Parts: sequence; C-alpha cells; structure tokens
Amino acid sequence: MYHGQVVIEGNLVRDPEKVLVGENGSIMARFSIAVNRYFKNAQAEPVEEVMFIAIQVWGGLAESCLKYLQKGRGVRVVGRLRQERWTDKEGGNKERILVVAEHVEFKPDPNNASKTEQAQELDDLDQEIAF
Repeated sequence: MYHGQVVIEGNLVRDPEKVLVGENGSIMARFSIAVNRYFKNAQAEPVEEVMFIAIQVWGGLAESCLKYLQKGRGVRVVGRLRQERWTDKEGGNKERILVVAEHVEFKPDPNNASKTEQAQELDDLDQEIAF
C-alpha cells in the first residue's frame, strides 16, 4: 500500500499553465487550487483558513485540464505527494510539497453551460481520458 496518496478538492486560483518538458516535449500542466477550511477558534469565533496547493498533471490528462479548466472552476484531485528541493539565486535552500495528479474530476462550471450540457461534457471527457 502506498501511503503518499492524497485526495484534495478546491478551486483553481488561475488558469492552468502548459509546460513542455524534456527533449521529446512531454506535456505537463500546472495549476494551483485554493482549499478552504472553516472552524471555530478557542473563543468560539468562526475562522476561515485558506491553503494553496500546487498541482502537476502529465500527458493526456494534462491536455484535458488545459482544455476544460479555468480560474475558479472546482476540481477534485487524486494523486501522490512530491517534494521539490532547489537552491535560489541567493544560495538559499528552498522546498515545497506538491501533488502529482493521477486523476482530476472537473466540477460543473456555474458560469458556462446549462446543467444538461455540462453533464454531457463531463461524460464525453470521462470517455476521452479513460485509461
């Protein structure tokens, strides 16, 4: 059993970005989602906590994300955690944890089509990216 798998749901902070990687030009899409958490603090006051999660998507799934996702659209991402480490221009060590998506579920776009059109679009997409 692999313990680094995560399921996370949120809304895109900005449109996905297309990145061509390597000599063969593998397609990668990257985007960030905002994940909200609501709770009450010790004084019983409501608190909203927002976390921003970086997502990487590869291959055919990346192409579908680039085609169908835009800022504000909701997604559910299933993937694995990945840690990146690098040295910045000033010589400082940097790191971040991101999610490499293995499955992305697109939530209906409230600003786009009717519910019937969205259902058909999502059904078509499921068939397009089936493994």
